[in-house]
Parts: sequence; structure tokens; C-alpha cells
Amino acid sequence: MDLKNLLVPTDFSEDADRAVDYAVGLAQELKASLTLMTATYIGDTPEVSQSYIEKVRAEAQHRIEAVRQRVEDTGVAVKVVMVSGPPAQRITETAQKEAADLIVMGTHGRTGLRHMLIGSVAERVVRHATCPVLVVPRQTEPH
Repeated sequence: MDLKNLLVPTDFSEDADRAVDYAVGLAQELKASLTLMTATYIGDTPEVSQSYIEKVRAEAQHRIEAVRQRVEDTGVAVKVVMVSGPPAQRITETAQKEAADLIVMGTHGRTGLRHMLIGSVAERVVRHATCPVLVVPRQTEPH
């Protein structure tokens, strides 16, 4: 198996940061590069002002640059992709466009009713991706 381009989506959560760290270690072992991506999505709310959308995008740009720098500091080659739209859909589209060999992502670990109502970005990506997906689980506290 030749894994040379790992796609790592981030929403800047602790779970996503854990997946970034995991992907960096994997990329170092495999001598692969990372495509770091984020998808900004405000939803289909017409009352959202253009200035708010620009503020969200600027914040995402600032945060993804910080993650990019953290990855770059490890010596792993990294590319940044910023898109707008529903995250799961944009992740699978970006994986195809960037010819990703593997998607490495975190999960918020939602369960029960909340999971049923909201669904899971990771679950949707696993169902629709055309390449393998590695979901890095939330660490559990020892009992």
C-alpha cells in the first residue's frame, strides 16, 4: 500500500488536533505529505450578514495557518485547502480533488439521541469517501 498524500480535515477541536498529531506521525513514518483542510459552513440561513461570513472565514484562515505551521515545524510537507459548505461533503470532494490516499480525521464521539439527530461528519465521510478513512477516536479516561 502506497500512502503518499494524507487528507486531514480540521474543525480546530481537540479531537481534530489529536487527528492532526496522529497524521503527522503517520506521515513521518510513511514519508508522506499532508493536505490540511477546513470547511467553513454557516448553514442556509439568509439572515447571516456578509461581514459575519467574512469574519468566520478570516478566523478559520488564522487558525488553519497556525496548524499548518505546527505541522511544518515537524518537517512534514503540508498544503492547506479552505472550502465552504457542508463539512462531510466538502471533505469527500477534497479527497478526490487532491487525490488523497487516506483521510485521517477525529470524531466528537457523539452517542445516543444527539448522534441520531445531528449525525456524524466522520460517519458520513466513511460512508461516502472513495479512499480509506482512519478515524482517530477520542481518548478515554482510565477507570
